[in-house]
Formats: sequence, structure tokens, C-alpha cells
Amino acid sequence: MSNKGTALSVSGLKKSYGIHEVISNLDLQIQQESIHGLVGLNGSGKTTSLECMLGLQSVNGGDISILNYSPQQLHRANGDIVAIFDSPSLLPNLTVRQCMQHASLLCETPKRSPETVEQLLSIERFSNFKIKHLSLGNKRRASIAHALIGNPKMIILDEPFNGLDAEGVDDVLQLIKKLNKEEGTTFLLSSHQLPYLEQICSHIAILDKGSIALNDKIETLLAQSSSGVLLQTDQQEKVIEFLENSTTAQVVTTADPNYLQVTLTSIDSSQLNKMLVEQNIGINELILNRASLGSLFREITSEAAR
Repeated sequence: MSNKGTALSVSGLKKSYGIHEVISNLDLQIQQESIHGLVGLNGSGKTTSLECMLGLQSVNGGDISILNYSPQQLHRANGDIVAIFDSPSLLPNLTVRQCMQHASLLCETPKRSPETVEQLLSIERFSNFKIKHLSLGNKRRASIAHALIGNPKMIILDEPFNGLDAEGVDDVLQLIKKLNKEEGTTFLLSSHQLPYLEQICSHIAILDKGSIALNDKIETLLAQSSSGVLLQTDQQEKVIEFLENSTTAQVVTTADPNYLQVTLTSIDSSQLNKMLVEQNIGINELILNRASLGSLFREITSEAAR
């Protein structure tokens, strides 16, 4: 068992707008020094949940603690907790450097200089640009730089990759890894960009219809997810007939007229291939579909829809 404490604890969170319940009995635990991803369909309540955690919205029930502060006490955290939402909110008529200098003045104990945070996010060439003249991606970089003037223990990022080009995404991913590894910074990342989260997150929580459907280490979740293969064969009917009587694999759907999609339950792809060959079934092509965050997410949200 890890001896790391809990960075964020949410228990029984409820949020309604009139008669419309957006969040229903949401429970979420985030370990210190983890990189925790929060994923969900549009309208599942991701941003609303974050706003409730940060005291930006009233709640209808539940308990919330971030680094042992309630949402109403976060002003006492002295920069230990920072959050950056999908729409950057820096002062538009200030230059990038002025924004960083302003953050330094507000920060009780600045750890990094304006020049340093600009370099961390590769925006030093835009130092004299007004915020309103930056692209969305560079506004996002500037927002993250602004938050790093101090030494936050927990950083909450809502859609951190929106508006970034490939280089910008790589820069942000590397920075998150660096801060997590070297500074022990805890991250909560809410995003639709599942491949990026799969690259970087230690834990994933899947939010569906206002509550957490799954929450665990990413390797644990992917190990539980079904893997499968695409088969290309001239004997499709024989394959289907054989697998209908098998408990080790089953045909889920015909993904393409020329292919069969097969879910593996207790065997791997090489064992499936051997079984079919022993049945004198010729296989022209076998493509392994590895379990991924995307496939797990689709599996969970489609199950919830049924």
C-alpha cells in the first residue's frame, strides 16, 4: 500500500439546476503526486464537477476537500491549488510579461521568475504581445505559465490541450511529467483527448451521467478491458459457427464485410489463431485490437446507455 495521502476527496456530491440533476452522488478520491484524468461525454458534468470542487458553484449536497481545504477555504491555500479552465481568463490588455509580473506580485512566495515560466511554456518570444493578440493555444500556454509563478501542490486543468498544435501538446505533456516527477505536483486533467491522457495519466476516472462509473489506476482499468482481433478469412460462416460454441472468444460484430471482429475472453490472439488452424480454417489476416482508454471509454458509456 502507498503511504501517500489524499489530495482531493469528493463524497456524495450533488448538483442540480432546478429540477435537472447534473451531478448525482459523485465520489472521487485522488492520491497525492498522481496524474489523474477525468473523462466523460459532453454533458456528463465534468466542468460542473470541477467548478463545484473549487467553490465556483453552489452544491446541493456532498463533502469536498482539496489538500484538506473545503471549497470555501481555498483562498487560504496561498497558491497551493491552482485551476485553469477551458477558456483562458488572463487580462486581455496586459502583455504576457506584465501578466507574469502581476502574478509575481500576487504570489506570497514566488518560486519562479516571469522569464523562467515563459521559457517553460516556450512563449518567451511573445513576451511583449498583449494577451488579446495571442492565439488560443498561446493563451493556454500563458495561463499555465501564470499558474507556475508559485509552487502549486495541485493543478487542475480543464481541456488543457485545446487549441494547441502538436508541438504545444508535447510541451505541456513533458511539463506535466516534469512537475509531477521532480516537484511531486498532483494533477487533475479533464479532457476529451483520450490518447493524450493515456500517455500521461497514472489514474483515470470515467464520469457518466453525473457519477463516477470507474476510477482506478490506468493499467488496472486497461487490464480489465476486453481485447479483440479483426479476422480476415474466406470461411466466415465456419468461424462464426465454431466460436458460437466457444467460451474463450466470441464474434461481437461484423466490422467490415471482409472482416470479423472477435472479442477475446480467456485466450490471446496467437491461441485463437492456433485454434482456428486446428479447425482447418484459413486465416488471411489477423489484426490485434489492443485495449485502450478510448475502447474502455466507449465500452463503459455504451453499457450505460443500454
